[in-house]
Amino acid sequence: MSTVARRIRATPERGASDAWQVIVDLIAPKEGAARRELLDIEGIASSIISTESPKDAAMVIRGTGPRVRMYCLYDDDAISGDDANESALAGCPTDGDWVMSLPADADDVAWIKNALAKKSTHVKVREKSEAFDDGEEQSQQVASSEVAINMEAFLRP
Repeated sequence: MSTVARRIRATPERGASDAWQVIVDLIAPKEGAARRELLDIEGIASSIISTESPKDAAMVIRGTGPRVRMYCLYDDDAISGDDANESALAGCPTDGDWVMSLPADADDVAWIKNALAKKSTHVKVREKSEAFDDGEEQSQQVASSEVAINMEAFLRP
């Protein structure tokens, strides 16, 4: 599975809400249900961005195309923008079936989970120290471990 990453300039270059808007514009550039759903959780996502959880733990979107990992830059990194990458994605990961996982501090996971349940069916929360697990990688590993090569047949002239 291929993965692309984007690094979004957050505070103090732009507020958490504005950083979320940049993220929404990248992953759901077209009007539609996905964009409305992401805009509806702006307050929750802005809260996560303001805690700096996505500094080292990615917001992960799995949908059509490659998996997308979104990080935020803060402080001097946000001001200089040297590591920023806010360029458009080749495709729209929120077309069709998609899921997004937001990283959060352990103390915040419970309230964010409850708040997201009321507003979103596609966006989930995880503790920022946990990896994003949608079960897809495990199923690919199982499939690849079951592949056997008959070397005798392969090397036969």
